[in-house]
Amino acid sequence: MNNPLLLNDRAAILLKQLVASYIDDGLPVGSKQLAQDAGLDISSATIRNVMCGLEKSGLVIAPHTSAGRIPTELGLRLFVDSLLEVKPIDEKLVSQLQQQLDPDMEMNDLVNHASQMVSEMTQMAGIVSVPKQTHAKLRHIEFLPLPEKRILAIMVTNEKDVQNKVLHLDKEYSADELQHAANFLNQQFIGQDVHQIRESLLQDLDRSRQDVDNVMKTVVEVADKALSDDEIVQPEFIVQGEKNLVRYNDNTDREQLQHLFEIFDRKREMLGLFDRCVHSDGVKIFIGHEAGFEGFGDCSVITAPYSIGENAVGVLGVIGPARMNYDKVIPVVDITAKILGDALK
Repeated sequence: MNNPLLLNDRAAILLKQLVASYIDDGLPVGSKQLAQDAGLDISSATIRNVMCGLEKSGLVIAPHTSAGRIPTELGLRLFVDSLLEVKPIDEKLVSQLQQQLDPDMEMNDLVNHASQMVSEMTQMAGIVSVPKQTHAKLRHIEFLPLPEKRILAIMVTNEKDVQNKVLHLDKEYSADELQHAANFLNQQFIGQDVHQIRESLLQDLDRSRQDVDNVMKTVVEVADKALSDDEIVQPEFIVQGEKNLVRYNDNTDREQLQHLFEIFDRKREMLGLFDRCVHSDGVKIFIGHEAGFEGFGDCSVITAPYSIGENAVGVLGVIGPARMNYDKVIPVVDITAKILGDALK
């Protein structure tokens, strides 16, 4: 195979125009149409010769018996890496994003809203990984009694992240007992890591099990449930706008679309891809099989990490057809990830 990076100017112009036409309508591009669209003063025969060279290099392919050609994954990769001109994002759109991703929103609401917005702006499936609460610091906690030995725990961590959890316990607790337990936790452990609080309480209970008072017994049992990872159920990533992918569908790729929805359901592959992107420097683009998903076919993923301060905590991206408008989608993904990170600070 020839080195695709050694294209001459004429071949580069024709490949760029062919990709642009294919992105526009998804149809094979013939030499006559390419001659008109490219604006080059050359014959159709010359264009056919150039196309033959591009085909030998693995950059274009004739999909059927048609005389027209479409770009391959390698051709799209060369286009994205070397020929793409990314359009600057509209300042009004940036202002709109900053207004709608309000820093006063809770973390999960911000992430969910960011996924929805990037889906709406690109008309593709927006996907955002949810930051893991590995260092949640307690800011405030309250307990409210519920019927049938249940308690509602309201816990504020990391300044503004609020979690409401229904705890199932072995006995009934009065409102006064729960108030004493909450007061103890709020006085003794504010600002500490929630996992360390739980471990500390359990150790104290083991050391002084014989003479521990009723308040401490209540504190330990209730806090053990409230601060347990088993009680915290969070989505690992959020997908919005999957239905947008249906509009690119036709009778030839329904099976591929089904594979894509199965990837969303299985999660493991998607999370593996995001793990590859979270510490990357800026936008990453995966075309077709580069994403590493079986059955991914003619789709692409564009991702960008988002950070809280200096720490990359998640990835925002879109999934759509490989013939997407990369020049418009890339800056939307990039700026949305940056604004999400700023809001989470």
